[in-house]
Amino acid sequence: MLLLDFEKPIYEIEEQIENLKKMALERGLDVKSEIEQLEKKKNEILKKEFENLSIDKIIKIARHPNRPYTLDYIERIVDDFTEVHGDRHFADDKAIVTGFGYIDNKKVAIIGHQKGKNTKDNLYRNFGMANPEGYRKSQRIMQLAEKFNIPIVTFVDTPGAYPGIGAEERGQSEAIAVNLFKMFKAATPIVCIITGEGGSGGALAIAVGDKVGMLEFSIYGVISPEGCSSILWRDASHSIEAAKAMKVTAKDLYELGVIDEIIKEPIGGAHRDYDEISKNVKNFIVKSLDELQKLPKKKLLSKRWEKWRKMTTQFL
Repeated sequence: MLLLDFEKPIYEIEEQIENLKKMALERGLDVKSEIEQLEKKKNEILKKEFENLSIDKIIKIARHPNRPYTLDYIERIVDDFTEVHGDRHFADDKAIVTGFGYIDNKKVAIIGHQKGKNTKDNLYRNFGMANPEGYRKSQRIMQLAEKFNIPIVTFVDTPGAYPGIGAEERGQSEAIAVNLFKMFKAATPIVCIITGEGGSGGALAIAVGDKVGMLEFSIYGVISPEGCSSILWRDASHSIEAAKAMKVTAKDLYELGVIDEIIKEPIGGAHRDYDEISKNVKNFIVKSLDELQKLPKKKLLSKRWEKWRKMTTQFL
């Protein structure tokens, strides 16, 4: 498991706790008080480290390779999930997962970026960077969802759309633009969650929603902090300064009105407790759908337009 520098003391204490539990089983010792002391110490460190994280630490957590991805959330909150493959034009993009299932007995269409947990899996998933066929696969799902009046739920976690030559030849920008157009006009509720790293148009292409939630330690911006730094300073070393200027954290974006809700993460980050973060994400989805499905379609579309129009005009 990859450990961030500020996580090491936490895992060292957890290792001590596990060793004590093992010793207690093997030798029949009573180590309850020692374990309680270590648990107390661990919680104190967690509270101290995560109560007011600096932006550089938030970026590291947002990109943590053990963070839950779309398939992890599907496994925990979606029942009877059936994956849909291919764009019916070129290929099946593994960087985006799509399909249908049920969340709390509500039928939903699922679209989400999928990264890998290791090098082999990341190569298979192209590090969560979709090609045009990934966005065109998403378009298929959106059209089906609208046709059968099924709400759309998206999970956003990508450094950005894949910038390869083949992707550009097959119309990357056009595919993203069509996605944006379809999400604005889809006459069905759309709920979006930024779960890790929301990078540029590759993220926005599946993030135009009626309700947009963002995990507490995720980031979301028009470009990566390193990319912004390279353009403005011609040096990636100013990435933290760039991130602060772009306001990429959940707290900043909530204050700006870009997102509707900050979804609380388990203390220590989503990668420390998949079940708890999945429960929090599910609560946000169910609550949002309960509210949105009460609206007439015409009202739903007008509110979506007003929401995003307000966002674009306030920064001009």
